[in-house]
Amino acid sequence: MKNLEANRIRDYVRERYGAIAEQDDADTPAGCCGGAPQNDATACCAADETAKAAGGSGCGCSDRNYAEQLGYTAADTAAVPAGADLGLGCGNPLALASIKPGETVLDLGSGAGFDCLLAARQLKGTGRVIGVDMTPPMIAKARRNAAKAGLANVEFRLGEIEYLPVADATVDLIISNCVINLSPEKAQVFREAFRVLKPGGRLAIADIVAIKPLPPELKGKLEAIGACVAGAALVSDLQAMLKETGFARVDIQPKESSRRLVAQWTDDPTVADFVVSANLTAYKS
Repeated sequence: MKNLEANRIRDYVRERYGAIAEQDDADTPAGCCGGAPQNDATACCAADETAKAAGGSGCGCSDRNYAEQLGYTAADTAAVPAGADLGLGCGNPLALASIKPGETVLDLGSGAGFDCLLAARQLKGTGRVIGVDMTPPMIAKARRNAAKAGLANVEFRLGEIEYLPVADATVDLIISNCVINLSPEKAQVFREAFRVLKPGGRLAIADIVAIKPLPPELKGKLEAIGACVAGAALVSDLQAMLKETGFARVDIQPKESSRRLVAQWTDDPTVADFVVSANLTAYKS
C-alpha cells in the first residue's frame, strides 16, 4: 500500500509539471503560485494585481521580480533563454553552492534548466552540470534551452531523484530547488544523493520545510502536495534523515520572510503557518 501511495503521488506530480512545461505560454514564469496550472496562476496574478492596487506589495507574481525575491539577480535572469525560469523555485541554491572550476554539479529536479544553466555559466566551460528530472516535457524543454544558451558542459537525464541515473561517487555538488518536498520517499532521495557524491561532496538545497506538523486534511490533498506545501517534512525529520544517511555538518535555515510567498501557493493562505522555504546544506565526509 505504501508503494502504491508513493506511486500515486509521483504520477500526479509528473502529470502536473509536465502540463506546466507544455503550456502554450510556458515561457512566462508561474511565479508565486508555485507552478499552479494555468487557470490557478491567472487567478493568483489577478489577486496580486488587486493587492498592489490596494496599496500593498502583492506577492511578486511576475517574471524577474519573483526571481529576485528568491535571491537571483537581474543578471541571472537575463543570462538564460526565456522559458528556462518557470518560476517554480522557492530560493536560490546557487547562492549556497560556492561552485568551483572543474566541479561536477547535479541538479535534482532540474525542470526547464534554470539553475543548471546558471551553474554551467559559473563553471566557465570547465566541469559539467547534470540535470535529472522525471518529466519528459521538462527534459525536452531544458535541452532546448541549453542549446539556445550554447552551453556544452550541461546535460539533462530523464530519471527519478529516488533512483538517480548517475554513477557512484562522481558528483562534487548537488543542488535542488523546491523539489525534494514533492518526493514521497525523501530518505531514499538522500541515500541516492549520498551514493553519487564524492567524499567531501556537498548539498546546497532550497526547499519547503514544515516548521510544525501539518494538519491531516492538508497532508492528504494531492493538489497541495503538487503545490509544494503538503509534502513538506518537519525540519527535525529532515535533519534525522540526513544524519542517518551519513551526512555531516547538516544545517537547515528556515526563512520566515518566505511566508508571504508561500501563502499564495494554494487557496488556503494559512498554509504559511505550517511551512516556509529553507536553505539546506550538508556534507559527505
